[in-house]
This record gives sequence, structure tokens and C-alpha cells, in this order.
Amino acid sequence: MDTLTLWLAGDVMTGRGIDQILAHPVAPVLYESWVRDARDYVRLAERVNGAVPAPVAPDYIWGDALAEIERHQPELRLVNLETAITTSDEAWPNKGIHYRMHPANIDCLTAARIDGCALANNHVLDWGRPGLVQTLLTLQQAGIHSAGAGSNLEAACAPATWPLAGGVRLLVFSWASPDSGVPPAWGATAERAGIALLPDLKEASAQQVAALVARQRQPGDLVMVSLHWGGNWGVEVPQVHRRFAQRLIELGAADLVHGHSSHHPRPVEVYRGRLILYGCGDLINDYEGIASQENFDPSAVCLYFAQLSRETGALHQLEIVPMQLRRLRLVHADPAARRSLQSLFETEGRHFNTGVQAQADGSWLLRW
Repeated sequence: MDTLTLWLAGDVMTGRGIDQILAHPVAPVLYESWVRDARDYVRLAERVNGAVPAPVAPDYIWGDALAEIERHQPELRLVNLETAITTSDEAWPNKGIHYRMHPANIDCLTAARIDGCALANNHVLDWGRPGLVQTLLTLQQAGIHSAGAGSNLEAACAPATWPLAGGVRLLVFSWASPDSGVPPAWGATAERAGIALLPDLKEASAQQVAALVARQRQPGDLVMVSLHWGGNWGVEVPQVHRRFAQRLIELGAADLVHGHSSHHPRPVEVYRGRLILYGCGDLINDYEGIASQENFDPSAVCLYFAQLSRETGALHQLEIVPMQLRRLRLVHADPAARRSLQSLFETEGRHFNTGVQAQADGSWLLRW
């Protein structure tokens, strides 16, 4: 085929309440202002939508999404993993919120046949550097590639790499921006493990990313840059984000920009033929019983299936499948959630000359 299909997702958080319903939960202790036991997040979800079974099978959390993913037959499945996979008890001090999943529950990721995880985000070191080391090892042993974190700066900035038909490759780089709430001390250095942390989103940082990509990229390779940036709420795309993503494309550093951090989706742009997902939104979390800080329904989430030209990296098609979180698993979105998501893509997308067109199967195709 002349196109490459990728399944992309935003934040996948399998810790806290999610971990507690899986077969091998870690100790439920939390250090949050209001919640001290991770099982309380299960109880909150049950108050809203009914009883949650436990322990559940590894594929439970994916629910209806698994059939959708299989139907699209993506060549690669890529997510932002916003959870440490560890038994470490060294909670990062003064952070407030800590996510972790027991390594024995890794089968909840392999159940969805995840190929790669972006790790440069504001939760992967929640349980300290020992937690990061165990996370990296667990993913490696499960055959899941990762990018954005490592034993030193060089490892953290190295891409995850997959061979593609025709002798070319897909390279996935992962960076975090300080405006996503990453503690500065999490940045990897030549001597210290950590994440790939950008100093800011200014021109010099774009040039730095472009130089790192150029060192790794071979003729014909396609490149995805995964960026954890911005706050949790607000549908508006900061101008600094827009310019940074556009500069990566102008500099030849990205064929696709995969943005995440916001709890809900943000608008989509196609710039010089390249896809920019400014915010994929959450996909898996335990926020079901938490009151939203906005009018937007936080249970409404999306699967993204991007078809790129293998030859040029240009966007051929983006299909968005609306889903919803119910009883800590993904189900097809109800009419209200669909309307909420469609309104967001249509109304906010106008600023980017994009919108969505409904398909007979309930998905949307991006218009640009």
C-alpha cells in the first residue's frame, strides 16, 4: 500500500483506580489533598455509572475500542503513557498526584497490542528514578518500544524506530514542555536519568529538535514528534504551540505532530500537508466520578487513525472515532458525548480551516 495507517491516542493512564481493578494492584496509598486511597476513584466511578467488576481481564479497560482498532488494522499503535509501571514506593515529594501501575499488569497494554509509548510527560517519574527504571525495563520486556525517557539525555532523546515496507522507517521522538507541569528536576542530563524536557517552545528549541531529528533521520524515513505540552483544560491552542508545531514541519523535523496533555481533545490542523494534533485528549483514566472543571464532558474521548503517504509523509486521511469512558472502560459514545466532541472539532477547528464529516459507521473524517 502507498499509505501508512497509525492508531494514535493521547494520555493513557492505567494507574490509581485503573490499577486497582486489574489483577495485580499496587498498594493503594496516595498522597493527594483529598484522596488517600486509590480505590476511592473506583467508588466515585461506581456512584456515577454503576458497579465496576474486579479483578478484571487485561482487555477490560479497552472495551469497544478493541474492535474499532482491529477494524482499522493500523500498522502501528502509539500512545502517550502517563503512568509509571512500578512497585516503587518513592513518591516524588511535593507533587500532589502520583500515578503507578503494577508491572504484573503490563498485559493491559499488550492486550491492545500497543507498539510504542511516548514517555516524556509529567507523570512517568511520579515514583522517582527507581520507578522510571522499572517502567523502562517492563516495557522493554513486553516488547513495547518507548521514547522520551532514558538513563541519560542521549537515551531520552533517542527515537523509537520501526522498519516499514520499502526499506524505510518510522521514527517517533518524544519531548515534554515545561508548561505541562513537568518538574524541572525530571529533565535527563548526561549523567542523570529522566525525560526529554525542552527548555521552552521558542525558535532555539525548534532548531534543537530539528538538529536531533536530522542526526537520526535517513532518506525516506517518516518522523512523528510527540509533544506533551500545555495545561489540562481549555480548548484554545496557544499561539506558541501552533508556531512551534509549524516550525517543526518547516524545518523538516516532523511529518506528524502528536500533541497531548489536555484532558479533552483540541482542534486539528493540516499544515503544508502534515497533520498536527494539538491535543488528543485523554483516552484511559479514572476521572469518571470527578466533576469537570469545564462544560466539556471529560468522559468523551477519541481514537485517531491517521493515514500518511509512505513516500512523502503527507496526510491522506484522518478518521476520528468517538468513544466514552463508562465503568472504567471504553464504550461507543452516546449521542450527547458525540455532539460535544463534534461541536469542539467544528467550532474550534474553524480557526484552523478544519472540521469533521460524519460517516455511516459513526466515525468522522477530517475536512481540511
